[in-house]
Amino acid sequence: MTLTSSFGYRGKSKSYWYFSSQLQLTTQLTNGYSYPNREVPISKFLAPGYIYLGSGAEYAPKGKKFNLFLSPLTLKTTLVLDQTLADKGAFGVDKAVYDASGKIIKPGKNSNSELGFMLKGSWEKRIAQNINMNNVFNFYGDYLEKFGNIDIDWEMNIHLKVNNYVQARLGTHIRYDDDVKFKSYKDAQGKSQSYGARTQFKQILGVGILYTF
Repeated sequence: MTLTSSFGYRGKSKSYWYFSSQLQLTTQLTNGYSYPNREVPISKFLAPGYIYLGSGAEYAPKGKKFNLFLSPLTLKTTLVLDQTLADKGAFGVDKAVYDASGKIIKPGKNSNSELGFMLKGSWEKRIAQNINMNNVFNFYGDYLEKFGNIDIDWEMNIHLKVNNYVQARLGTHIRYDDDVKFKSYKDAQGKSQSYGARTQFKQILGVGILYTF
């Protein structure tokens, strides 16, 4: 789920560039699990939640299904409102501090803030009759820590209208966040992969019923 609020000001009436500020909240609605384990959630609503607040320039040409927002100064706040996940240090927040007996003496933090730059946009194009492609992307880089490690969130969908009632969707979604760490594991070739960030890739194939009132 993504909620975005934006404010823009255009200095020249014929220009497609705007001075713009945006506020964006991204989170999930249901629990996430590390399958096949469905007992212990690894993510929840607002755990994580990402808040972006940035100002910069927006390019939005009239009559074109294209939008680009560039913010050289963006505050990114990661929320982890589930204390169990926060104590584990999930999604980049500071984890809990334990004493020698394993008792928590300092709970994990529920938020982490970063200052960096953001490039985001959307683009929709008609490939052929009844076939449309749309891209939504968001790139973020932190100035203060690990400069050059770019967080990526890029989703592409192709919509195919079979007839007036049936529509299909084929899509891909790529995500990379340097703050999201994965446990050590062995891959399909039996090689050990160390603890660290990973590129996440999702494929989508859906068929639905379309009815227009």
